[in-house]
Amino acid sequence: MSTAASGLPAGAPAPPSTGLAAGVVRVVVADDHPVVRAGIVGMLGVEPDIEVVGEAEDGRQAVDLARELVPDVVVTDLRMPVLDGVGATREIVALPGRTRVVVLTTYETDGEILRAVEAGATGYLLKDTPRAELVAGIRDAARGQTVLTPSVATRLVSQVGSRAERLTPREVEVLRAVARGLSNAAVGQELFISETTVKTHLIRAFGKLGVNDRTHAVTVAMERGLLGTA
Repeated sequence: MSTAASGLPAGAPAPPSTGLAAGVVRVVVADDHPVVRAGIVGMLGVEPDIEVVGEAEDGRQAVDLARELVPDVVVTDLRMPVLDGVGATREIVALPGRTRVVVLTTYETDGEILRAVEAGATGYLLKDTPRAELVAGIRDAARGQTVLTPSVATRLVSQVGSRAERLTPREVEVLRAVARGLSNAAVGQELFISETTVKTHLIRAFGKLGVNDRTHAVTVAMERGLLGTA
């Protein structure tokens, strides 16, 4: 069941983010269009392992709810009043509690995608994403996996153009670590970079390799001999 925008009664203490430990992904949905927001909440509400714990109508409310409720995932629109999705993402990922952010929007321009990823978004999905893919993406994001809708990956392929196979040394290092089964957080610790930076390297590598997830990125990079023998 979802709560109203405040998420909890006045004065109530913020609960710990124990959703994943309990097998349930706790989600806050942020969108300034009430009908769209209600639709997203309705789709997620029928999933036994997903609980919508709060709703926000702008980016500032999304940040406040993330701070108060410490959800596993915030699903946010990109363009909202008061504070946009990029600004909200930047503030949410800086909060304690390791809340992940999935951008769910109609916009798929190169600039919008990279702004969201560089702000710290774990996922970037479009609003025409099939329900099953949206739900799977939220589950993956809760586990810290980078999530891209296929058309977004295609945009990134177009962006890098002729540089499609030219991974940077750091991108290679990140993919090698991923190939060993490390999470984004563990990769960051090993390479002494932030988890947000790891995500940015992965997103750029996805575009260069023409894929939209970690598994395919490693597979394609290995097939092309881009990861060497390390």
